[in-house]
Amino acid sequence: MDVSVKKLPKSRAEISVSLPWDMWKPEIEHAVAELGKDMKIEGFRPGKAPRAVLEQKLGKATILVEGAEHAIDHFYPEALKKSEIDAIGKPEVRLENVKEGEPLAFTVETACMPTVTIKPWEKKVRAINEERKKEAVKVSEKEVEEEIEKFAESRATFVTVLRPAKKGDMVEVDFEVTMGSVPIEGGTSKKHPIVLGKGAFLPGFEDAIIGLSAGEEKSVDLTFPKKYHVARLAGKEANFWVKVLLVQERNVPAIDDNFAMSAGNFKTIAELKKSVAEGMTLEKENEAKEKHRVAILEAIVEEAEAELPAVLVESELKRMVAEFSHQAGSMGMELGDYLGKLGKTEEDLVRDWRPQAEKRILSGLVLESLAKEQGIKIDQEEVEAEMNKALAYLKSVKQAEKDIDLPGLYDLAQSRLRNEKLFEFLETL
Repeated sequence: MDVSVKKLPKSRAEISVSLPWDMWKPEIEHAVAELGKDMKIEGFRPGKAPRAVLEQKLGKATILVEGAEHAIDHFYPEALKKSEIDAIGKPEVRLENVKEGEPLAFTVETACMPTVTIKPWEKKVRAINEERKKEAVKVSEKEVEEEIEKFAESRATFVTVLRPAKKGDMVEVDFEVTMGSVPIEGGTSKKHPIVLGKGAFLPGFEDAIIGLSAGEEKSVDLTFPKKYHVARLAGKEANFWVKVLLVQERNVPAIDDNFAMSAGNFKTIAELKKSVAEGMTLEKENEAKEKHRVAILEAIVEEAEAELPAVLVESELKRMVAEFSHQAGSMGMELGDYLGKLGKTEEDLVRDWRPQAEKRILSGLVLESLAKEQGIKIDQEEVEAEMNKALAYLKSVKQAEKDIDLPGLYDLAQSRLRNEKLFEFLETL
């Protein structure tokens, strides 16, 4: 098999292949069997009609082209290997010569994984690492106290009271918002819980509820903020009708040794504060580490160039839209409905996200290129151990085989481990 390669712009390549007759001749018989298996020909069982009979029915050219296509499916991967082309996407195939007794000639045009060119980056990374050393992670006593106060608030108990609602109470209300006596979309709710004083609603709404007892109702005109998240309501005046159904007093537990013991395996409030401080410190350290790594990667990517094939960009955009759709689904909304509320279409997303998609692809290519450059390799045992961490959440191997793309999970685990080792190296410069 003769193979020649011509590099094309935008990370594409043209691969010309010539197969000797004796190499692709057996594919003709495969083609005959494939074409004849579903044909009803008198005197022959399906798939048993000889080539001469099929040629009378279909024509010699049809059989030769079918044989050529079988040969291409068979030998194209070998041609890629021989040409050392890392092809991606669906190739475009042109048959150049399909004659019996002669070499089969065909040309394939395909997108390829792009070559990344990275300008000197070490100086930038060293400077970022020096700045990182100056940034000490600290958690103040005030931060710890505020975190414990939030925890205590989350463990508050509620007691129904027969008195007017006051700040700090939890109330349950029915409400309706109208403009010109017409209810606005999403402006009606039943048995809605509100903690008065939290400021979770439109300014003035919670104040209108304070002083009302269960069974009482009130109507008040309020104006939406000029920078309200729903543009059509921003700066507009509306009528808010509210009826209080229930008033409950919130009892927040005292932050003392008893609270510490109820919160876990702690004997004193000092022990709880120490544990919270350690947890917050670890969280801040992880955030700082992630911020540091993002800065390193962005600095290197700024020095990188690559001709990104369209198929890679389109694939990344589809992945990003799928992720966004999943996020919308987790909020109980269809993607189309969610985009409608934002005043956008899927085409708008794709257009707006294209630069981000290109940057994500380039970042991945940079990481892969640097890992190769630094000779970073991951053992199979390491990858399998990483996979097992993810698979541990599934009940059985059968479930894993059914629900998980195992080859994809392997690649993902390998990539994560490779990137971790690469960043560990970059952080030491």
